[in-house]
Amino acid sequence: MYTLKKANTYIEENRERVIADYRNDYHLMAPIGWINDPNGFIYYKGEYHLFYQYYPYESVWGPMHWGHSKSKDLISWEAVPVALAPDQTYDKDGCFSGTAIEKDGKIYLMYTGHILGETEEDTRQVQCIAVSSDGINFEKVKQNPVITEADLPKNAKPQDFRDPKVIKKGDFYYSLIASKAEDGGGQILLYKSVDLLDWEFVSVMLKGTKDEGPMWECPDIFELDGKDVLLFSIDGLPKKDNNFLNTHSVLAITGKMNWENGIFEKETEEELDYGLDFYAPQTIEDDKNRRIMISWMQMWGRNIPTETKQHGWAGSMTLPRELFIKNKHVYQRPVSEIRNYYTNKQSYNTIKLSDEAKEFETLSAQVSAIELVIDVKSGKRLDLEVRSNVDEKTLLTYDCDTNILELNRINSGIKLIGKEEELVFKRSVYCEPDNNKIDLEIFLDRASIEVFVNQGKYTLTSTIYPTKKADNIKITAEGEVEIIRLDKWDIEV
Repeated sequence: MYTLKKANTYIEENRERVIADYRNDYHLMAPIGWINDPNGFIYYKGEYHLFYQYYPYESVWGPMHWGHSKSKDLISWEAVPVALAPDQTYDKDGCFSGTAIEKDGKIYLMYTGHILGETEEDTRQVQCIAVSSDGINFEKVKQNPVITEADLPKNAKPQDFRDPKVIKKGDFYYSLIASKAEDGGGQILLYKSVDLLDWEFVSVMLKGTKDEGPMWECPDIFELDGKDVLLFSIDGLPKKDNNFLNTHSVLAITGKMNWENGIFEKETEEELDYGLDFYAPQTIEDDKNRRIMISWMQMWGRNIPTETKQHGWAGSMTLPRELFIKNKHVYQRPVSEIRNYYTNKQSYNTIKLSDEAKEFETLSAQVSAIELVIDVKSGKRLDLEVRSNVDEKTLLTYDCDTNILELNRINSGIKLIGKEEELVFKRSVYCEPDNNKIDLEIFLDRASIEVFVNQGKYTLTSTIYPTKKADNIKITAEGEVEIIRLDKWDIEV
């Protein structure tokens, strides 16, 4: 039987056993064990709280708990006691993903209770509530579960009904819940309540076809710069050109949400991140009226070296990002607070390369931020090596003729192999220069790289695991390329 006391005691007694070789410096991680989806992201009483899917006892997925960390600035995180354990009949096999909302000065968590049956058909997923008046200690309400299969519309499978996102509009609380349709494809169901305890079904707010993935997960909705934005994660979306090469993908859809009839009318859709490790994002609006997003920096189905090498932990979150809309496109920017941790600035200006390479021998970059502005007007190709040594490198390539930016980790270190039909070790995105220039912001941590392109128009997020010291930078140009500016900082948290 799992309990909160058991989980928190285990963490305290064993957290010093983890091997820290690949533990990131400025990304949120659990003290020990496995993490995946961010949950319950909320700004509450002057602090950011992030919960997450958590199995403290091993570095593999297990019966889900809700781990919990808090921060005053989104960068330096403090682990606090586990918030939820699967200790009731309605969540005995896992407290699955969900969200948080403040009501009457208290935090309400809405999560999915997972109940395994003797067969797959007998499995059930239900929605539950837990409440806290101090933001740390949570009590599950006696009314649980508050939404069950009895509240499902026709054509919705009770076995796949999860990940509630709760928001308030006017006098009502609304919950978006991911569902698998009986006739195939994913869908988002909408429920409403006046008190977070008594819910009624409103609508199927958006439904996909079989070709749009068999299951949608972790929905999120918000208004941003005059548009409604719907995010959700998808298991098994078919590949399309440079998109959806991973087993799981994240879609950002802009459009219009009609809260009266509960229908979302979509206008545009796009993949949210073009890297290899990005899933299940969740957003909040904070006290500065910013829309902040954080995501699991991992991908289902791939080997995780910290697990296979028995380091005692697995999984990390992305750097939190502020979201904007420009021309119906979602932009992502690293939260400004990260700059408070920049040190040891080194700068280069006006470096002209013509069919040649330049190694920056005095510019080591491991736990670092790099900003590059590159004039590619007369170039053919640009290769940027980071986290490199004699044998290993993580490679960013820009093809000036096709305007394709590629992130390649085939030689980054430990091989990462997933369940895709073919090995996926690189991702790319079409990105036109802005006034002949490409702008790159690159965030490196001990086991990750996050690339923001042209002020966050596109992002590429991936894990990397160098096997020995790897902190060199090298730029190789075909044709004539000018590095207008290169700035690098260490990041110390």
